[in-house]
Amino acid sequence: MKIFPAIDIKDKKCVRLVKGDFNNKTEYEMSPVEQASIYKEHGFKNLHIVDLDGALTGETINLDLIQEIVHKFDFKIEVGGGVRSIDSIKKYADAGVEKVILGSAAIKNKNFLKEACEKFPNKIALGLDAKDGYLSVSGWKENSNQLTLDYLKEVNDYGASRLIYTDINRDGMKQSPNFEETSKVADISNCPVIISGGVSSIDDVKKAKSLNKNIEGIIVGKAIYDGDIKLEQLAGEIDA
Repeated sequence: MKIFPAIDIKDKKCVRLVKGDFNNKTEYEMSPVEQASIYKEHGFKNLHIVDLDGALTGETINLDLIQEIVHKFDFKIEVGGGVRSIDSIKKYADAGVEKVILGSAAIKNKNFLKEACEKFPNKIALGLDAKDGYLSVSGWKENSNQLTLDYLKEVNDYGASRLIYTDINRDGMKQSPNFEETSKVADISNCPVIISGGVSSIDDVKKAKSLNKNIEGIIVGKAIYDGDIKLEQLAGEIDA
C-alpha cells in the first residue's frame, strides 16, 4: 500500500480546502518545501501535490516549487491542479514528476486524455472526483451528468497508469473514505486505484490495505495537518 501525504499549494503556502471550496480553506504556517522535508524525514516515498493556483488559472503556477521538492527529496510525486494542455504535462514530466493528474480537462475532452496517455506512457493519472455517483468538474463547481462508472468504462483502454478516486462529500470532512464506491471503481478499472478524500484515522489506512488488490494506495491530507494521524503511525503503515 502506497501512502501519499498531501500538499496543497496556494500562494506558496500549504492549505487545505473543505469540499474543494476556496472560501473554506485553512492555511498552515509550513511552506510546501518544509512540509515535504518533514515527510521525507519520516520515510515517506510518495507525495500527492495539488497546485490550487494552477487549478484556478490553468497554468503551472508553482512549477518552481514542485521542481525544488523533486530535486531536494527524491519523492515519487503525483501532481495535479488545472492541467489542461500537453505543454503543461511536458513541463511537469521534464521537472521529474512521476505522474501528472488529469481531471476536469480529461472528463470534458476524452481525446485530450487519449492523446496525453499516448504521448506520455506510464505518466498519466486520471483523477475522478465524484458526488453521489456522478463526476464533478471545474474544481467541483459543476456536476457533470456522467456516471463515474460509465465514464471509466469508456476510457478504460486509453492507457492511464493510475486512477485517483475522490468522493467529494467526504473530502476535508474526515468522515472516512467511501470504501464501497472506491472498491466498485477498482473492480472495473484497468489501472491501479488510489483512495482519496475523508481519511480520518489510522484505522482508515489499515482498512484500505485490506481491500481490493487493485487499490494501490491512499492519500492523507487534512488528518495529518490537524494532528488526527501522527506521522510516526502513518509511516508505520508504509510497505517496505
